[in-house]
Amino acid sequence: MLSFVAACTDKFDEFNTDTKNPSAVTPGSLFAGAERQLADAMTNSNQNLNIFRLLAQQWTQTTYIDESNYDLATRNIPQNFWNIIYLDVLKALDEAQKLIPDQNPAVVSEATKKNQNACAEILIVYAYSTMVKTFGNIPYKDALDPDKVYPVYDDAAGIYTDLIARLDAALTAINSGEEGFGSNDILLGGQMNHWLIFGNSLKLRMGMELADVDAGKAKSIVESAASKAISSNDDNVAFHYLSAPPNTNPIWVDLVQSGRKDFVAANTLVDVMTGLSDPRIPLFFTQDAQGGYTGGIYGSNNNYATYSKPSETITDPSFEALLLDYSEVEFLKAEAVERGFAVGGSAEEHYNNGIRASISYWGGSDAQANTYLSDGKVAYSTATGNWKQKIGTQKWIALFNRGFESWTEIRRLDFPQLQLPSDAVTGYPNRYTYPVQEQNLNTQNYNQAASAIGGDKVETKLFWDKF
Repeated sequence: MLSFVAACTDKFDEFNTDTKNPSAVTPGSLFAGAERQLADAMTNSNQNLNIFRLLAQQWTQTTYIDESNYDLATRNIPQNFWNIIYLDVLKALDEAQKLIPDQNPAVVSEATKKNQNACAEILIVYAYSTMVKTFGNIPYKDALDPDKVYPVYDDAAGIYTDLIARLDAALTAINSGEEGFGSNDILLGGQMNHWLIFGNSLKLRMGMELADVDAGKAKSIVESAASKAISSNDDNVAFHYLSAPPNTNPIWVDLVQSGRKDFVAANTLVDVMTGLSDPRIPLFFTQDAQGGYTGGIYGSNNNYATYSKPSETITDPSFEALLLDYSEVEFLKAEAVERGFAVGGSAEEHYNNGIRASISYWGGSDAQANTYLSDGKVAYSTATGNWKQKIGTQKWIALFNRGFESWTEIRRLDFPQLQLPSDAVTGYPNRYTYPVQEQNLNTQNYNQAASAIGGDKVETKLFWDKF
């Protein structure tokens, strides 16, 4: 009888085993998933998830115009973005880090494990810094602890200080002669020297974001990272999509596969570019109904057929997602020089490099870049305004299709100075409001956080946005 029960048990165990889905995941698979989710979150154009191109007035809407008029509440956009970053990115990376030490030492060396942990740390810093720039104070120390059902919100400035310390530790831990996540690293292909460049470029960015609130700290951070940051378009941190579903560019999914006609170019950006005879216009946008380039009125109902749309390059299923690039780094260095930080070169040299890098990335020629930079309206010595206006305007153009960073730089540099749409429901959004779920389920901590930052309103400026 006992042998019969044992035999039956063995059979039942076989039937109850899912041979297609493993009972335990590997740190590499979690890491790869987090990379993909982060790239998608920062790149997609779904109106329920990512409206940063609208906030930067790069695109505008056609039929459904709530988001162009700064209505973030109807679609619960802040909550959707919050959940993706916390659950699909940060939680996955946290779980990957917990599993890294348990890998078979005969297969994965201790040096490789350290590299893997450092890669995860760099992405964690990227994700948390994005959340701070989106909301302000956020759950940080308690955020991923399953025993902290009601996580406390941490001070945003304190989070940034800790993130930069974590980034420094990760960069120090990297051994570029050893392996990382290998083929599971679908962002940088397991190349640890590229992770060093990525981490230092992120550090440079974060340092500059502190420049108006703590110039001394910013100077130290920027100067330590600048020489080790991205130095050509070959070093761009880009997530490469494939030409066939399900691993396609999410913009293609949103605009082509879906058949939706929700967006056209915004007149705000197109008018500036046409006024400068910018060679990137046909690289950014399609021709309008008249064979030229025009944008719909930002915040208004716009006829889809009339205006220019995002170019076929952007809507190609395999078009890559940029998380950090050479053009951005050069504009950061131009600003650093203007602030008196020792990063080498002149502000004009870095400004020109940033513009050249952008034109080249999008497929423009050296001759076009030379002509553009020789125009008195573009040339650093003669362009309108102070350095913030010159750098801010050109950086805004160069950050096309990178809505989140464009929105960040508009808030930080205060250029270009965007006009409110006529039917705006709020002032210009300097942040996302906290998710409704936080208001309802984590009420006490939510109330404390809202009070600490000056009110849970889109107009509330974040700690680094001093002017």
